[in-house]
Amino acid sequence: MNIHTGSPTTATALRTGSFAEAFRAAVATRGLSLDSLQRRLSERGVRVGIATLSCWQNGRRRPERPSSLRAVSVLEDILGLPSDSLMVLLGPPRPRGHGVGLPAGSREYRHILPTWAALTDLLASLGTVADTKLHIAAQHEQVWIDGQGCSPRRENFQILRAHQDGVDRYVAIVDADPDADIARIEVEALENCRVGRVRRDAEAGLLVAELLFDLTLRPDQTHLIRYAVTDRAAVECRDFHRGFRFPAGQYALQVRFDPARLPVACFAYRDAVEHELPMTGHHAVHINVDPVPPGIVGIRWDWH
Repeated sequence: MNIHTGSPTTATALRTGSFAEAFRAAVATRGLSLDSLQRRLSERGVRVGIATLSCWQNGRRRPERPSSLRAVSVLEDILGLPSDSLMVLLGPPRPRGHGVGLPAGSREYRHILPTWAALTDLLASLGTVADTKLHIAAQHEQVWIDGQGCSPRRENFQILRAHQDGVDRYVAIVDADPDADIARIEVEALENCRVGRVRRDAEAGLLVAELLFDLTLRPDQTHLIRYAVTDRAAVECRDFHRGFRFPAGQYALQVRFDPARLPVACFAYRDAVEHELPMTGHHAVHINVDPVPPGIVGIRWDWH
């Protein structure tokens, strides 16, 4: 059997990537279509649908049934890969059932975001379930408000904790201010991550961006990332909030105002409960929630 592992892409994916990445790289190296793969599998008595092969490639599903695992073994031979080189990337079977592996009290997006349907479509277009595999152990967020009352930049420092296998990315979600042009908002990777695919929904004012790690996390392993959101939409801002699907260890949010335009009052809120915040001599207000229950946490302010 000829072993086609000379391609750096395939060799790297087999060594450090997920099953989907390695499978995708090996198929590309051999220059085979999914139709061709299905035909070759069929010739060896293995029946797998093209849709299933596609899902294996993009990571939406993985082989788990005995018949599927047999197909993987045959695929290794068809693709000229060492025996068990793909199989070993599958790891143990995943637990089944709604909410399995998620922290207690976890919420669905529909209970947090009014535009949850659009968000669900955006995440589906990425073919990722990364948001269900990790949660925020701690997050410190800094928001700047300029002299026009707009929010041109905000920075995030996050400690992420995996609660399932195979975590290699975080999906940042940006919910734009009303009437803001989402095309003028960007995500910038600052530390321990890089920006992957980005999707936008102009009507819903949503952006989702993959922040890719340079390693794959094991359950309970943590990873520190820092990223920024730059906003050139120049729309007046009166509120900043964050929705948490899962319980988090700590969330600290600071909003700093340009002295040329200061609000008359600022309020912290969590879901429907709020209280007024004092402003420091540095024209800033903050909240520190520890621990963070699932739901909405934020700061709003009045200009007049």
